[in-house]
Amino acid sequence: MTMRRPRLVHLALWVFALALTAGFATLGLWQYGRGAEKEALLAQSERVLAERDAVDLAAAAGEAGGDLAWARGRGRFLDRPPVLLDNQLRDGVGGVRAYRAFQPQDGATAVLVDLGWFALPDRSRLPEVPAPDRPLDLEGLLAPPPSAGIAMGAPFEQAPGGALLALRMDMPALSEALDVPLAPRVLRPDPERAIEGLATGTRDLMLLPNTLPPERHRGYALQWFALAATTLVVALVLGLRRGASR
Repeated sequence: MTMRRPRLVHLALWVFALALTAGFATLGLWQYGRGAEKEALLAQSERVLAERDAVDLAAAAGEAGGDLAWARGRGRFLDRPPVLLDNQLRDGVGGVRAYRAFQPQDGATAVLVDLGWFALPDRSRLPEVPAPDRPLDLEGLLAPPPSAGIAMGAPFEQAPGGALLALRMDMPALSEALDVPLAPRVLRPDPERAIEGLATGTRDLMLLPNTLPPERHRGYALQWFALAATTLVVALVLGLRRGASR
């Protein structure tokens, strides 16, 4: 009985070490995969922005998938409250990124239009983002919404004045709150073109604001792989020492 107990403890420690090694390796693979995904997205963005071969917004808005496209179309902003994505840093300054629902012509699926970044020095006064009630022509980058990250808590809250203050871009939840089906992608209007009759914030076509760049993901992946290798080596060394001492 006394001989079996050390063996069981030794076996349990080996199982723990292997589980820890597998966990570290899994995290490394996830970080490496995220870096590869973002690198591919940036490469696609560079190609789309260089070509700017516009597709019809009314047709493209309803398409599923995360591909980028340069789109152009006519429609009007819907009488719905704006969506303000919170916790958006720009040059170290906190703010929000504003969106409004836009209905392309011919009854196509509505799309959220990115109206830019607004500084938020006083959280008791959210920016007002009125939209003209008339047809407009919009052109820009049709892209996936900002990454939702880890979903914790409610995706948004009703702010004073009716705006939806969002912690993440949960498109199904926003569709329900706005009472209109929303396209899975958002339109980032060309920042070099003013939108007539619409006061916008600071606009750009950056796809990965407030997120880690691909090289940071690769760096974290190497750290997790190193931890996995270190755990395995330490377990092997300790196991060999125990075997030699018997």
